[in-house]
Amino acid sequence: MSFQLTAAAAREIQAAAARSGATGMALRVAAKPAPDGIAYGMGFDEPAPEDEVAVFAGLTVLIAGPSRPLLADTVLDYVELDGGGHDFIFVQPPQPPDCATRRRGCGSGGCSSCD
Repeated sequence: MSFQLTAAAAREIQAAAARSGATGMALRVAAKPAPDGIAYGMGFDEPAPEDEVAVFAGLTVLIAGPSRPLLADTVLDYVELDGGGHDFIFVQPPQPPDCATRRRGCGSGGCSSCD
């Protein structure tokens, strides 16, 4: 599984499971295309036969087939926000630049990989 989960995220998810009576359940992570990028979701669930399964710091993570391409190389983290609160964030891998955009501004000649 190329999806990753930080230790901070695993700790907070396990704490949430304990608070909600879901201790020992797996975390299902899902993604789908949205108008402004990707919409992510997660919740406690039971494994299905078609799920990809991984374990991070004792937490079982499930990803169904349709979500796999959208979650490839994505990292789920639990971070402190500017306002002092904490939240989960999905960090996507760097995306290659759009070649059409690069061609318009290629005066330096550094865009040969898009030709």
